[in-house]
Parts: sequence; structure tokens; C-alpha cells
Amino acid sequence: MTVSVVLYTSDLRVHDHPPLRAAVQGAEEVVPVFVRDPAVDRTGFAAPNRLAFLADCLEDLDRALRERGGRLVVRDGDTVAEVRALARQTGADEVHVAAGVTAFARRREARLREALEEDGCRLYVHDGVVTVVPPGDIVPRGSDHFAVFTPYHRRWAAQPLRAPFAAPRRLRVPSDVRSEPVPRRSAVAGVSPGLPAGGESEARERLASWLAGPLDAYEDRHDDLAGDATSRLSPHLHFGTLSAAEAVHRARRRGGAGADAFVRQLCWRDFHHQVLAARPRAAGSDYRSRPGRWREGADAEADLAAWREGRTGYPVVDAAMRQLAHEGWMHNRGRLLTASFLSKTLCVDWRAGARYFLGLLVDGDVANNQLNWQWVAGTGTDTRPHRVLNPVLQGKRYDPDGAYVRRWVPELAGLDGPAVHEPWRLAGPDRAALDYPEPLIGLSEGSARFRQLRGPA
Repeated sequence: MTVSVVLYTSDLRVHDHPPLRAAVQGAEEVVPVFVRDPAVDRTGFAAPNRLAFLADCLEDLDRALRERGGRLVVRDGDTVAEVRALARQTGADEVHVAAGVTAFARRREARLREALEEDGCRLYVHDGVVTVVPPGDIVPRGSDHFAVFTPYHRRWAAQPLRAPFAAPRRLRVPSDVRSEPVPRRSAVAGVSPGLPAGGESEARERLASWLAGPLDAYEDRHDDLAGDATSRLSPHLHFGTLSAAEAVHRARRRGGAGADAFVRQLCWRDFHHQVLAARPRAAGSDYRSRPGRWREGADAEADLAAWREGRTGYPVVDAAMRQLAHEGWMHNRGRLLTASFLSKTLCVDWRAGARYFLGLLVDGDVANNQLNWQWVAGTGTDTRPHRVLNPVLQGKRYDPDGAYVRRWVPELAGLDGPAVHEPWRLAGPDRAALDYPEPLIGLSEGSARFRQLRGPA
């Protein structure tokens, strides 16, 4: 009896899953396995919010596989050792896995291929599982990746896409393969109280609801902080409970300006993945070195702490940071504002902010988190590296009546309308009554310091 192994990583679904499809078509029995590898935890993945969401995803994946006659095998240990042992035990001829883009994922693939080849087992690495267009499929002349988004988007949008695959109807797992218990969210401590539910079932329901109506207004409302008019699909894309390729196909079928704007955001996701695939060191090092330096020392640490706590004195920045702490998620406009404020107003190294985000974000993705931070900080792919976002003007523009700020900064709930964005303008006892700090730094002072530290535009 022929056997294939499917190694799940960041592709926790049964729909539109090329590795699972290939395994089911090529073998009589299939072993779907997820390995809880301590080495992955050491990369920074093991934040409570992601572990809790992961537990939801694995539980839902196991349920979907059981509905089709199979089950999920969970193992603890080194991924290469565990997969090799499974292949040996079952006599598997093939192992299928989705291609990764990080340096860690590529090293794992290389080690796994070498180990399996020693046993006469073949590793198939499938592109187009995590992203819409595989990194490296489209490149500019004279380079191995696009460093500017607009020309990348032009080529990406014209790229022919494969049709999404249906989930397999049936699969059979060898009965004698042992498994650790599927993890449960309840076993994870320190989870943000507003963390959303994970799993492919939730992802597909959310996508269907999004496409049924809210998508139409996305182009006009995606920056509306209080309106919360985004898809909130990013955690599902990160864990692969939703196929990005399927999301593009379904949005394009829906059509309209909102669909075009949404698909453009999925292109941004692919853009960052192809940058990281070509420049894996950008996960922790400047993609483009800029003249200047970051602030260091006790004052910079105190500013960083205030930023983390949502106590900077700039209401829209603090609101976004408190949303992050409560939900393990932040509105994209909030991510831009908070990152700009830390790196360009406080002049604190972007890596400190990126680490903090990865500690809380349920969608904390190395490619998108690190490279978005670099884009904002001026060390990445932004063609205007000295652009600084003014939190007051941005707050008034994207939260014009202050509803977002009042939701997350209750100290300011009594202030009406746009006045909530400038509480320091209150006089006398009204200002003294607010349990809210003065701004850490004046915006003009911050701009002057940024120019001094980072060099002229």
C-alpha cells in the first residue's frame, strides 16, 4: 500500500491545498502531520496569542480531516526527525510540504530533503500555497526581486492564476500512527481577551460574509479607524486557514472598486514575501542602510515603554496600542501611525517596535511585520524614506469624530468630536481632571530630532 506524508506548517486547511491534493492523488494512504518544534518557538513564534489561535486552527483542521475519514497527527520534537520517523514507520515514498520564504523555512526544507533522500523518500515542495504568486516567479530585468511595489503590482495583476482546488472528499490515514493530543486554546495562558477565533471554518465564514457586502465599500472605508471596515482576514492568511489565491479569485468574481482595492492589499502581502525570499536578512537587518542612527539609553527606553503601554500623550497612537493589547490585532492605519511615531518621532530603532508587535499580533508574520516596519521606518522599500505621519492630522482625518480614540482611551471619553485628538489644548481644571499624560515630545521637536539623527531628505 502506497503512503504519502503531508507536513503542515503555515497552511492549516483542506481547501485549495496543493500538497494535500497531490498526496491524496498519488497514494492510497496519507499522513497529515503537524510538528510542534521547539526550534520554531525559538524564532519568536511562541507568543500566547498565536499559540491560542494555532490551537483553534489545529482543532478545526483535525475535525475537517476526520469528516473525510482521516485525522491530524500531531508530534512534538524536531520537524526533520519526526517526519523522517513517520516516513520510515509507514513506508512513505513521498513527503509534501508548502514552500516557505523565511531563512528558517528554507533551512528546514534543505535538511528534510537531505534526510529523506538517505532513506529513498522524495520531498515535494509546493509553491503557490502560502502566497498568490510564488516568490521569484516574476522578477525585474537585472534583479532577483522587485524593490518597488507599483511595477511589481503591474506584473502581479497580469499573472495567470491556477484555479483553486476543492478539498478532498476522502482520505485514509494508517491506523497505527500515533499522535499527541491536538492542543486546545484553554491550555494557553496570557492570551489577549479579545483574540478572535481561529480555524478554516471561521476563515471561510468570514470570507463569505466579507464578499457578500462589506467588500463593496472597502476602497472608501479601509482607513476608517472607528468603522472597522477591513476584512480581518490577516490572521487566517498568516496561518493558512484561508488560501490567498482563492481569496483573489473570489474577490475578482465579485468585482468592483472594493474588490480591486482588497486584491491590491493581497498583492502587498506577496510583495513583502518576495522581498524576504530574496533578502532573508531583512527579517532583522536594514533592507536599505540609511545614514544616521537611532536613540539609545534610558530616555529612549522610557519612551519605548510609554509607547508599549499606550501612554504617549497622542490619543490615536495610544488607542491603537491598546487595541493591540486587547485584541492581538491592530487596524492597518493604526500600524502605520504607531510605527511612524516610534521610529520617526521618538527615533527608536524599528526592531524594538517590530519585536513588540510580534509578541502580540496574532497575524505576526515575519515578512509582513518586519518589512512593513522597515517601510515605515525608512530603511525598507518606501521610495519616500523621510515621510513622517503626523498623529494629530492622521487622527482627525481617519477618526474625525474621535469614536476610535474614545473606544480605546476611556480617559478621554468625555471629550467631544475632534477635540479628543488634542487634549493638551484644554485649559485649567478641565485638563487637570484627565488621567492622561502630556505628549512625550512636541511634533516639531520630534521632526527636528529625526532630521538631525537620520540626515536630510
